[in-house]
Amino acid sequence: MDTSYPREDYLPALSHKREASPTVLVPPPPRDHLVWSIFNTLYMNICCLGFVALAFSVKARDRKVAGDVEAARRFSSKARCYNVLATAGSVVLPLLLVALVITGVIHLSKLAQESVGFFTYQFSPSDDEDK
Repeated sequence: MDTSYPREDYLPALSHKREASPTVLVPPPPRDHLVWSIFNTLYMNICCLGFVALAFSVKARDRKVAGDVEAARRFSSKARCYNVLATAGSVVLPLLLVALVITGVIHLSKLAQESVGFFTYQFSPSDDEDK
């Protein structure tokens, strides 16, 4: 009686030859950028670009649900462009405004210091005696 394990008669037959399976690359579905568009519409609506981006995002989502991937990709690309413009405008314009205010305050403070120096000028006593 053979008690050695594993027994060869119970092992499954392993196939060393693999069959070639066809590789099909499926592109990912286009993103609709809906959350970004809603954020731009509600919080940073410069020239209504956020609302336009929201409209294209909804169109992209509708086309994706309908199965028209190419139209969804076009609308998604437009929504992304409008979102980038709205975000850049909403970040750049306030920074530009802050920079202008800071430079204006610095300029006015220098001007005020010069005018204080002008009005506190002391005339010499010889200037009064020349009369």
